[in-house]
Amino acid sequence: MNAPTPWPPRGLYLITPDEPDTTRLLARLRPALAEGPALLQYRNKAASPALRCEQAQAVLVLCREAGIPLVVNDDWRLALDIGAEAAHLGGDDGDLAEARAAAPGLRLGASCYDDLARAREAAAAGADYVAFGAFFPSGTKPLARRAHPGLLRDSAGLGLPRVAIGGITPDNARGLVAAGADFLAVIAGVFAADDPAAAVRAYRRAFEPLP
Repeated sequence: MNAPTPWPPRGLYLITPDEPDTTRLLARLRPALAEGPALLQYRNKAASPALRCEQAQAVLVLCREAGIPLVVNDDWRLALDIGAEAAHLGGDDGDLAEARAAAPGLRLGASCYDDLARAREAAAAGADYVAFGAFFPSGTKPLARRAHPGLLRDSAGLGLPRVAIGGITPDNARGLVAAGADFLAVIAGVFAADDPAAAVRAYRRAFEPLP
């Protein structure tokens, strides 16, 4: 496996759709990865441990070819085992400080939902980035707590990259970037689009200065 890919400062944080067929998953990813998202997270809540391992390894190969860091959702041990760059831990995915101590070379992200205090705790435990949301109604997590863009501004003092997630579209993305989001995390906005490659380009424009 090639060396880990350098971490970008900002951009689209693309998250894989739940796809049980690994060949179809890779086929769906290729057009989007060709447009240069900043990060890719492998996520499949419905997969068995064996399928997650198979898919994560296959996705890592694509990411290395594209020069895009891979984040493994929920499972820092799997990320470490396959040589991924990072893992993302939600509220029920184990102790972040334990993961930090066991995997000092792995980047770790933490879901902070609508809670600035949780973000401070994550930073103290060794998180490399914090994620807030949902900022807008989300089909992936319809019951997710709603976050306010002010959280992005208020968390600037943590000195960590900030990820915004939840119902983000190319039309509402620029406001979150202006509020302080370094990364915009998206699933359906790309993979449910008629043209996923064009959708990636549209999200990337949210980080560009207005003409």
